[in-house]
Amino acid sequence: MRRLVVLFLIGFSVMAMAACTRLVDADQERVCRAVLPAINLDSEIVDIAAPLSGPLPNSLRIDYTVKDPSGRLRGRVLLCRFAGTGLAIDKALLVGIATERGPVADANFYFLKRFYLDAPDGGQGEVTVAEPPPQLSRTVGIGLQQAVSALPLLAIYGLIAATYALIFGLIGRINLAFGQFAVLGGTATALGVAIALAGGVYSPFVGIGIGLAFALATSGLHGVVLGRMAIAPLRKASSQRVLIASLGLSIAMAEYLRLTQGSYAQWLPPVWNNPLPLAQADGFAVTMTPINLAISVIGFGVAITLIMAMRLTGFGRAWRAYADDPGAAALCGIDGGRLFDRTFLTACMLAGFAGFIMAIYYGNVGYTTGMSLGLKALIAAVLGGIGSVGGAFLGGLIVGAAEVLWSATMPIETRDIAIYALLVLILIIRPQGLFGTDPLTTLGERSTKT
Repeated sequence: MRRLVVLFLIGFSVMAMAACTRLVDADQERVCRAVLPAINLDSEIVDIAAPLSGPLPNSLRIDYTVKDPSGRLRGRVLLCRFAGTGLAIDKALLVGIATERGPVADANFYFLKRFYLDAPDGGQGEVTVAEPPPQLSRTVGIGLQQAVSALPLLAIYGLIAATYALIFGLIGRINLAFGQFAVLGGTATALGVAIALAGGVYSPFVGIGIGLAFALATSGLHGVVLGRMAIAPLRKASSQRVLIASLGLSIAMAEYLRLTQGSYAQWLPPVWNNPLPLAQADGFAVTMTPINLAISVIGFGVAITLIMAMRLTGFGRAWRAYADDPGAAALCGIDGGRLFDRTFLTACMLAGFAGFIMAIYYGNVGYTTGMSLGLKALIAAVLGGIGSVGGAFLGGLIVGAAEVLWSATMPIETRDIAIYALLVLILIIRPQGLFGTDPLTTLGERSTKT
């Protein structure tokens, strides 16, 4: 297991270093590439290198090769400068261009923008260059592209499924509100980025960092307050009462978000969204964006850290002891109420982190998505073993992969029906999941012990 984890981290690190070599904005790259035909009317563009950050602030550099009328190949350079960068709304506004010969005159730049780039058919300069021969079949390429694009979704489902396992494994009760805590974290992320933009901070690192801090703080604070008010008093009550209370808490949180943040989704500016080619398939290139890679690495890293912490730390040992026998754990000095508070706080912050991934990758989080998200994560937790944190995370990966596979091969409108039907099959065929114990048996044992 440890060897697989090490190989997984090494693979992601190599991909991350490759992605860091081309952290340019996709919108800026598209605009800059569209300029190439306009400044090479008498030459044929035969090759374009990967764009790089330019020497000036908010600039992009493209090195390319052209064939002049006499048939000679010449290397050329295009430098595009934009009004903003990072999270700025005007980051794709072109304000100046230069070539290896020097800056383009203001008059020429004005006419290029007015009658070429801003024309109804502007951007006709979508440059095509010779591509390498296909290296993958179309089927394999499509499968690889779906797998790469699904990584953030797998991390989201796995993290939220782990939150169910943390609470169920401790007290044998299901809390349906974790999907809404994820939405709360995503909403807080959008709010944090908006505050950064309002303060004139356009750096993606700073803006995303503030959004992450807002997500963890908001989900953690709400988790402490709502957990003590609504869930902690019922942790020794019947499972039905906890289930009903958590369902009511989820509905109340959805209405709370609707009233405080509005019913319209707030979109975040895309960052680090330039596609990086991974392989060439028949008819298209398999690509991955740096933001996809970054949040996937962080998401899986957090999950692995949680699993290792549950095995190696004092909190993990106390959690396992109380989960095995609450009475014996209490005799050994473990405070069940304090342990529940810490566990609920950890679970809520994990859900908030999953919401952060949703907001950064998909651009927004709607207040109505919490219930559906929570139910799918519950299915994942039951599949992997709802009493096992590692098993629940693995179940999240399986459910996410199944959802992506169904969406790619079957009618997408039937996807949720298939996922919910999977829960029924799991409860019938293997109610204990892959790595857990039977939930119904566990509920009965916990009721007897408490």
